[in-house]
Amino acid sequence: MPEERTGLVTFKGNPLTLMGAPLKVGAAAPPFKLLDNALQPVSLADSAGKVRLLTVVPSLDTPVCDTMTRNFNQQAAKLPDDVVVYTVSVDLPFAQARWCGNAGIDKVRTLSDYQDRSFGLDYGLLIKELKLLARAVMVIDRDDKLRYFQLVGEVAEEPDYQAALDAVKQLL
Repeated sequence: MPEERTGLVTFKGNPLTLMGAPLKVGAAAPPFKLLDNALQPVSLADSAGKVRLLTVVPSLDTPVCDTMTRNFNQQAAKLPDDVVVYTVSVDLPFAQARWCGNAGIDKVRTLSDYQDRSFGLDYGLLIKELKLLARAVMVIDRDDKLRYFQLVGEVAEEPDYQAALDAVKQLL
């Protein structure tokens, strides 16, 4: 049975339960296997040797997730090629592809955890009540160590973009 944690995240003020163990900065990032928009598997190992900026959203079809992903897409255009930016949600890959096409997203790669929500559990971000992922931002270094982690306490709020980007730039 996965660990359950309360008191960390709310949605419009209502408390939610996170499933999975919490991540610790400095520890190894858990491996993952997600699907891209073409239903192809993508793992953490696929970007080995690069700095990874992972943004996690409940659903791209919501205003805050839309704004957040567009913002990180703009920032990703300014980063060097040895930085990979992923946005993870439980949206179906087809919905992610449609949303990216409509939004002009070309620098952020969207990945789906819809099949078994193993990413959500392994990263401690699966919201028990909604079966969606909590909003978070993390930076994983070239050696697969978690160097930055922000769990956004209120799901309906945006993350600290600058802190995440500063964490990426410290690794370049």
